[in-house]
Order: sequence, then structure tokens, then C-alpha cells
Amino acid sequence: MSRLEIWGVEGIGEVRPGDDLAGIIAAAEPALHDGDVVVVTQKVVSKAEGRLVPIDPDDPQAHRPVIEAETVRALRRRGDLVISETRHGFVCANGGVDLSNVDRGWAALLPIDPDRSARRIRDALAARAGVRVAVIVSDTFGRPWRQGLTDVAIGCAGIAAVVNLRGTRDDRGRELAVTEVAVVDELAGAAELVMGKAAGIPVAVVRGVDGSWLRPGEVRGEIVRPAHEDLFR
Repeated sequence: MSRLEIWGVEGIGEVRPGDDLAGIIAAAEPALHDGDVVVVTQKVVSKAEGRLVPIDPDDPQAHRPVIEAETVRALRRRGDLVISETRHGFVCANGGVDLSNVDRGWAALLPIDPDRSARRIRDALAARAGVRVAVIVSDTFGRPWRQGLTDVAIGCAGIAAVVNLRGTRDDRGRELAVTEVAVVDELAGAAELVMGKAAGIPVAVVRGVDGSWLRPGEVRGEIVRPAHEDLFR
């Protein structure tokens, strides 16, 4: 693989609870090919799945109980910021609760099972458009020890979350002993470059990925590091 094409899918519009997200994507991007990777932001997945809760729009602290309810363990607190572990095993800010790109008076929660959400979209696209694509559900995370935000995968289907290169050799002939590449995170970050944070483009297509990556995969089982292997919790 020496070349990728990535573009944002325009014309998605506002997604509401109960909407057929796969149908909306298929209508907005009718030229999907087998082997494409469809990256969908968590926000529209959560909206379609009804993962929205009402909060008092006049109370700047109204979302705090929602954050606590979505947090299974608080790792750090500083002012209004909570670095928390969610029931999915994600370590992120404020339990994944988000007030951006939703109507005033509402908070968006993470999907209950983002890998399942990705599978549903993938299966529905196969049924509607007749194509076998991979699907990544992406969200914006911060990173320890580094400034800035990037999109990562919180769910996937039809693509390996991690590609294990252990046992292969580098360009000097040395055997790789520990290299595992989180390809779904890399693709989510690349897709975010064409979607942006305020452009109203919640879906992107990546074309040209290595065909060997296109196999069953999941974020929760492959990327979320078990607590007993984590040196920092």
C-alpha cells in the first residue's frame, strides 16, 4: 500500500434519534466500493441511537451528574475536568459526555457498544448498497504527555483494530519483537482531517487500505489495554 484516498461525505445533514444512519450514508455516498473504510463520528452514531439526555440549559453544572453516571472510575480531577474510565474501558475526559454539536439543553453519551454500532452500520450498508466495507466509529480524545486532540477509533467492524507486525523484519533485516500498529486509530485520525470539528461533515471514506487488514476486528478486545498490563493506572 503506497497510496490512500480520503474524502469527507457531504450532505449527511442533521441526524436525529431513530434515523437510519446507514441509509443516510448510502444516499449521500452512492459510489462506495468493496474494501472502502467508512469512518463515522461518535456524535452522529449516538444521535441515531438516541444516546442523548436532557440537561438544564441554564445551569453550567447540569452535566456533572451525567458525567458521574458514565464514569466507573475517576483517575484524576482538576477543576471541572475529570479523567475517567468508562464502562467500555476507555480512559477519556468527562466520561465521554459531550455538549458540542448537540442542541442546547442536551448532552450526548457514548454508544452503549461502539463495536456493535459499527457492525450494524456495516451490515446495513451491505444490505442497502451491496458493498462490503469496513466501518470505524471515531471520537476525539486527548493523549497523556502530549498537547492537542486527535480522533481515535472507539468501535470498528470488518477491519483489524491492531495489525501485529511481530515476527516480520524491518528494512535492515532485524526481526520486529514488539511492534503492533493500531491501524483503526491511524485511519480515524486521518479521516478527521477531512471532516473537521465544525464543518458539519460527520462521515469520511478511506479507499486503498491494505486488503489484509480487512478481517473481523473490534476495538474493545484489541485496543483497550487490560488494567493488569497498564503501568499508569
